[in-house]
Amino acid sequence: MASIITYKDVEILRKELVVLKHVSLSLEQGEFLYLIGKVGSGKSSLLKSMYAEIPIHDGDAQVLGYDLIDIPKKDIPFLRRKIGIVFQDFQLLTDRNVYENLRFVLDATGWKDENDIDARIEEVLTQVGMLKKSYKMPHELSGGEQQRIVIARALLNRPQLILADEPTGNLDPETGEQIVAHLHKIASEGTAVIMATHNLQLVEQFPARTLSCENKSIITL
Repeated sequence: MASIITYKDVEILRKELVVLKHVSLSLEQGEFLYLIGKVGSGKSSLLKSMYAEIPIHDGDAQVLGYDLIDIPKKDIPFLRRKIGIVFQDFQLLTDRNVYENLRFVLDATGWKDENDIDARIEEVLTQVGMLKKSYKMPHELSGGEQQRIVIARALLNRPQLILADEPTGNLDPETGEQIVAHLHKIASEGTAVIMATHNLQLVEQFPARTLSCENKSIITL
């Protein structure tokens, strides 16, 4: 099976400072990977480099067929359409309901047919168990429900890869477990998932391949 991510001896800088160096990793389709490490160890920077938010300074970096070393600016939106991103702080639009939040993404990525749009929104909400909440505003939902909507949003364009950056950081332990279990289910259905976390209990509870960010490098555990 071909790797969807291949990093070889990659160096990542932020504001001229080295955040990570000599990073080598690969990820297969449908694989689940944990990225652990303390706050500030480079987990988020590594994830952001994968969708070209932070440039790769040196090395060889391939993500979903794109060469990140010299990716043209015009290609970055196409790369990002193949990646679903789940943030710790949800980043839902607070002035519109769940349906409209998801609709906004589909409109922005070129969906035109009303029936297709409605069907896809219904599909992803069903997938995360939130179909009956499509009319709710974000503030009417619990943290766990908001994160499920964020996962639904990440799935809209059928990405090959989901990057989840501390997705349980703002959730209680039980809800966090449900979210991680759901991300594992998504991986089992063929979408690769990388989850950055510093919650080692979740890693023990739902085992998968684990890499650790330590001393500006990546260590396989």
